[in-house]
Amino acid sequence: MERNSQLELYGLVADQLKEAHSRVRALQVPESVRMALTRKLLVITAAAKHDLAGAARRLERFMADLDRVDEGRFPEDT
Repeated sequence: MERNSQLELYGLVADQLKEAHSRVRALQVPESVRMALTRKLLVITAAAKHDLAGAARRLERFMADLDRVDEGRFPEDT
């Protein structure tokens, strides 16, 4: 049973990572902001290989940051 839930989480994270990559590419922001967001996304992607649940939490926060960027509000550490 645990393996099935792990596979479901993996699928969810994979889908969200694809969406996040697409959203970052489509943003109309300065290149420095896009590069910072891309670096964060790559770190989350790498973390998913070792800590899937932690990466899922980080990805959720990242997606919330992307929502704010879409609204014209840049995260302070970007």
